[in-house]
This record gives sequence, structure tokens and C-alpha cells, in this order.
Amino acid sequence: MMSAAQSQTSLISKLEALQCHFTWDLDSSRSKLLRLRDLLVDIGTEEGNCWLGHIYNLRGFIQYKLGFTEDAQSFFNKAAEAFRQMRKADDGPWLVVNYGNLAWLHHHLGDQAESEAYLSKVEALMKKYPSPSQDELHAEIYAEKAWTLMQFKTDRELVADYFQKAIRMQPDMVEWNTSHVIWLASPFKHSNTVLEADVLEKMRVAKEQDPENLYLAACYLEQRAENGERVEDEARELARRVLRSPVSSYNGWKVILWVYRYHVSIDEAIDLAEEALKNHPDERYLKRCVALTLKWKIISPNQSCPKQSMIDRAISLHEEVISLYPDSSFLTKVDLAKTYRNSNQAITDQMYQDLLESDLEPADKQLLYNNYAKYLYNHKHDGNKSIEYNMKAAKIPHQSYYRKNSIKVLQNIKNKCRNSMRRKIENFLENLQEP
Repeated sequence: MMSAAQSQTSLISKLEALQCHFTWDLDSSRSKLLRLRDLLVDIGTEEGNCWLGHIYNLRGFIQYKLGFTEDAQSFFNKAAEAFRQMRKADDGPWLVVNYGNLAWLHHHLGDQAESEAYLSKVEALMKKYPSPSQDELHAEIYAEKAWTLMQFKTDRELVADYFQKAIRMQPDMVEWNTSHVIWLASPFKHSNTVLEADVLEKMRVAKEQDPENLYLAACYLEQRAENGERVEDEARELARRVLRSPVSSYNGWKVILWVYRYHVSIDEAIDLAEEALKNHPDERYLKRCVALTLKWKIISPNQSCPKQSMIDRAISLHEEVISLYPDSSFLTKVDLAKTYRNSNQAITDQMYQDLLESDLEPADKQLLYNNYAKYLYNHKHDGNKSIEYNMKAAKIPHQSYYRKNSIKVLQNIKNKCRNSMRRKIENFLENLQEP
């Protein structure tokens, strides 16, 4: 007869073999989880969202990691119900991850009998719906794993590989292909760089297959605009569709506003965001969108000097957004500092100082150092200190736009200057380690 210790070891071994959020080695830093939780809330829970079950599963895992176990169980139960409604079936391979999460949750809660019950459910599902081979997962598991890792912005090739395997097994799942294409195009979003021709063609085909996906439509429109196409009329037409749809960050709001900013006009972007907020005055996500468009107008060197009333509204909205996103307001605080910089540098100085002294993840530090370096150079006229903060940004081993930008700035200064800083920058760039 198996001893209690042997039984516990056997249970843990079975749990560790599961495919679920608890075994996928997800980044569980508190700041990452809080930011992701807000992102998922802003996507919304509108019926018909094909990823709703996956959203609830991830929200349950996040709530568990943040210490809210009752919320976690509630979200896992909602995930199971969402899958049943979407798939129009009481069981199926899409519940393997969900039951695995529940098995782990009950194990952590000390309810081993319930944990074992969910393990048995997983085993029953895997027998009833086996994967194509011993070396492969079921398509539903590949798809959910790919979508989940996509939210954590993890290994690009791994996410693409999981999506491709899922699509190969079940090519009729349109939403999997859409998310795969969005993932392939994501490095080019808001980057002012031209998308590779084959990925652009995949976006075109995906849009034909998934014509109601407004996020995909907005991303495709942005990439065509970056390729030099005139898209003003299409942008206005798409914006009307987005306005008529339920409020969700996944309806392409920020992408379409970005298209307006660079390919229509910032003033029209502001009007569009304001109209949406007027229609839904309590939606925090739309308040964030309006604040963003106002910041663009205020900081843009190509725009006429904004009225004080616009600056005041932008400041007020940014402050409100910070209060509405208390756990993930870092970027909004940086934007607020930018919004103040032309009208009150003393406040901007203090805001940057507070941010510099706060406890930040490396990627956030990098963004902050890069932005602060620009502020020091353009508004404080302190070239040496600006160089110092560009070096700080470049030194952080995280590949991003901000790191590339700081390196580019340092290279330009090195090529132009003829003083003692030239050699210092040369030495720094020569010894810079790639992430």
C-alpha cells in the first residue's frame, strides 16, 4: 500500500506533467501580472469573444499568483462555462488546461481529494480526445499555450511554432490564424518600419477570412499606410465601425488612433476619441485613449501651440487615468511628465525624479531613462547628463525600441562631437553587451 509521502510525491509528479498555466513557466513578477490583469479587463468579457475562455483561465491564474484564491477559482469556473458556450459542448479537449489549473489550485489550497478529482478529469479527456502522436499536444492545448505566451510577449519563435502546429491540426479555427498573424506583425506595430511582404500578405488573407475582427483590420490598415498607401478614407470608415462596436481594447482603438495620428490628422484622432468617450463616459479605457491623443497634440513639434484649456484637460485626464489604473500607471505617469514639460518644468522635474527613485522592472527603467535623456537634451539643455541616461538605457540587457534609440543617439553624438565625450562614448559602445 502506498504511504502518505509516496502518495503526495505521486500527486505532485502528475501535477507537474500537466499542460496548464501553473506549469508553463510564466513571468510572475507582480508588476507584470498587475499590468496584464488591467489589459485583460480592458479587453472585456463581451459574449462572442472567441478567446473568452482563455481570458478567464489567464485571469484566474493571475488572481492566484496575486493571492486572491477565491477570485481564481471563480475565474476558472467562468472559463469552463465560456468554453462550453463557445464550443456548444459539455466537454472537449479545450478543458484540459482549465482542469489542470483547477487541479493545481486545489493542491495549493490543501484539498488533495479535489485536486486528484481534476487530475482524473484531465486523464479522461486525454483518453477521449488523444493528441495526434505521443510527441505532440492536442491542437486546443497548443492554441491556448500560444495565446497565453503571446500575452506575456515571450519567445517569438516558440509562440509562432505553437500557433502553426495548432493551425496545421485544425485549419478551420479562424481565430487561431488571426492571432498567429497578429503575432507575426506585432514587432512592426507603431514602429515606422515596413512589414515584410509575406507577413503583409498573410494579414490580407487573414482579414478576408476574419472580416469582423476590427483589431486585425486596424493592424492591416496601419501596415499598408506604413507601406505608403493612402488610407484616410478607409481609416475613417473603420473608425465608424469601431465606434459602433462594444468598448474593448481588442477592437483596435489604439491602433486606429495611431493611424489617424500619422496618416489622417491628430485633431481628427482627438475628435474620434472624444466622441467615443462621450458615448461611453464611464469607460476608463476610452479616457486613456483621449489622454493619449491629447498628449500627442501637446508634445508634437509639428503642431501649433495648444491652448491652455487643452493642456489642462490633458493633465486632468492623465491624473484620472492614473487613479483608474493604480497598479499599472507607469506609462501614464511618464506621459503626464511629458504633458507638463512645456508649461511647468518644475513639476516635470519632480515627476521624473519620483519615477527615477521608484522600484521599476528593467524594461520600464530603460523606457524611463530614454525618455528622461530626451527631456534633458531638448528642454534642460544638459547634453552631458542626457548622454549619461542614454548610456543607462542602452546598458540594460533588454531588446526594445528605447534601447535601439539610445544607442543610435550615442552613435550620432560620437560621430559629431570632437570633445572628451567622444572617447567615452566610443569605449562604452565597444564594450556594450548584446542582450
